[in-house]
Amino acid sequence: MKKFTISQTMDSFGVSKFTWKIFFILGAAMVFDGYDYQIVAYTMTQITKAFDLTDALKGSLSAWSMLGMIGGGVLSGLLSDKLGRKKTLTFAIMLYSLLNLPLYWSNSFAMFAFFRVAAGVGLGACIPVVTTMFSESTPTNKRAWFITFGMAWMVVGWTLAGLIGSAVVNANPDNWRICYLIAFIPFIYGVFLFFRMRESPYWLASKGRKAEAVEELKRIEKSARGTVSVYDPNYLEVPVAPKRTGPGALFSKKYIRVTAGVWLTYFCGCFLIYGLNAWAPTLMQDKGFELSSANWLATAKDAASVLANISVGFVAEIVGRKKNLVAAFFVATAAVFVMFIVGGSFGAVLAANIFLGFSLNYANTCVQPLMAEAYPTEFRNTGVAWCQAFGRIAGMLSPVLVGILHGRFVASGANTSNIYLLYTIPCVVGALAGLFFIRRETKGKSLDQLASEDAK
Repeated sequence: MKKFTISQTMDSFGVSKFTWKIFFILGAAMVFDGYDYQIVAYTMTQITKAFDLTDALKGSLSAWSMLGMIGGGVLSGLLSDKLGRKKTLTFAIMLYSLLNLPLYWSNSFAMFAFFRVAAGVGLGACIPVVTTMFSESTPTNKRAWFITFGMAWMVVGWTLAGLIGSAVVNANPDNWRICYLIAFIPFIYGVFLFFRMRESPYWLASKGRKAEAVEELKRIEKSARGTVSVYDPNYLEVPVAPKRTGPGALFSKKYIRVTAGVWLTYFCGCFLIYGLNAWAPTLMQDKGFELSSANWLATAKDAASVLANISVGFVAEIVGRKKNLVAAFFVATAAVFVMFIVGGSFGAVLAANIFLGFSLNYANTCVQPLMAEAYPTEFRNTGVAWCQAFGRIAGMLSPVLVGILHGRFVASGANTSNIYLLYTIPCVVGALAGLFFIRRETKGKSLDQLASEDAK
């Protein structure tokens, strides 16, 4: 019997029923995650009135869940690499959905902020595991496409938040709490995943559990082909385990440069997206549109983001990860500048929002495949999770910064569109970080091949 690797076996199945099953299973988790985070943007005005908040505190509404997401991301990386992808993901979903219930009865800003932080821990734990699972469940030549397309599900959740939030608020602004009651629904899905989701064979093999890894490969083959081949665990080749694992490995001599590259680019992407997304309805009102029109403009921006996520992986498989990333941040610079100068008709602002939503999410999503491809299985999810946690620091700070700037611009009579001009800075920084820190091209290389290169 010939020796085999998990990557070779998974690649031999190609894109199959199993691939699409994983795509939709993980996708649903991302929809719920996206809704939970973004719904605050569409209830921000009502929450501000309910708790009599200043502009700075209004901006912090998005930051509270982001604070929890930072902690959740840090923990999920360690837990997923130690306990497994399945357990970490399912418990994360059940945690954030359960902690949304108290928000329905929140009677103070302090209570609302506390439970947004608590629920954010689950949110932050969910996304890195999904990214890692996509990388470990798809064939090499389609890995970037599925990782980035998978992120589109989160943007679907943002769009769903816009549709539901707008409908609820437009019907009766006092019913904004219902939006958070709806956010409990993922708890049921988390229970479903606990009993139906399977563990990653890459993770099982990295823990020396070759027999279990082979059993998972058999299940995948049966789903993909309807038949099962004979696999001997003794012939399963696993890349040499790295001498150092955990958070410390991310900053070792071998990985420090790529860590700096993905961290900086993701930080800049999150700074752009979370700051401008959270304040999109308000900034549209500042351009002279009524609340309902402002919400629809912001929703159109989110909808364009879905198209970005679908296309970014496809392009990355053609031109490579680095070229795609650097070019995307320069295009995002142009998109933010357009929002600075555009005004007047609804059609012009709508087109600018679509361009902005597409460009920003395209740039930020370019980083996603690189996160998973930069590190071996033993600390892959730690690498993904800690990178995303670092990015969420930007996601937490950015809405607050917009709030402070917005308040000052309004008080001084300055044009609040100046905020967009300032946000061209992280666009340029992101492009330069990708240009100078990302060196290895990972296009077309299997996870086992990349791990073997690192072991040399």
